[in-house]
Amino acid sequence: MKTYELNLFGVKRELPFIDLEDDLAFASFVIMGDTELIMACAPELVKKIGDVDVIVTAEAKGIALAYEISRILGKKEFIVARKSIKSYMSGVVSVSVHSITTSGEQHLYLDGHDAERIRGKRVCIVDDVISTGESLYALEALVESAEGIVAKKAAVLAEGNAANRDDIIFLQKLPLFQKSDNGSYEIKA
Repeated sequence: MKTYELNLFGVKRELPFIDLEDDLAFASFVIMGDTELIMACAPELVKKIGDVDVIVTAEAKGIALAYEISRILGKKEFIVARKSIKSYMSGVVSVSVHSITTSGEQHLYLDGHDAERIRGKRVCIVDDVISTGESLYALEALVESAEGIVAKKAAVLAEGNAANRDDIIFLQKLPLFQKSDNGSYEIKA
């Protein structure tokens, strides 16, 4: 197996393998810029998300998905947690995160205006993939720091053991893979 074929609601994608430590690998899923896949997945996630007040995602891979979910839900806006502080931001709320797809420590920031829009609201956190849960944890902490209520946590895919979680909404499991000596990849049991 040289790539992993993903089929979501009739949309097929070939995902390249990315090697991690030892012989472990993951199939790289990038929804950003994939209009066809977003259009197929967003309505299915909306069915599972139900009634919430606001959609929150992290910069950048979840932005288009969060937009489409927000649009389908009839929301006038959604909120993006930024990865750096911009000059226009004031009253910033922040948390730090470690992610499987990004080396080192990252920080997420909410402008004070966005934090006010979250306060007391039922929030759905949206991401493309939930894997180790570190990015999700950071978004939860950020929403809670802004006094929002995390009502739902949704992603297109749950990778590896994340699929066993009962506190997330997802459309399909994405397995982890084991690289063999001959360079092929097999689904890790």
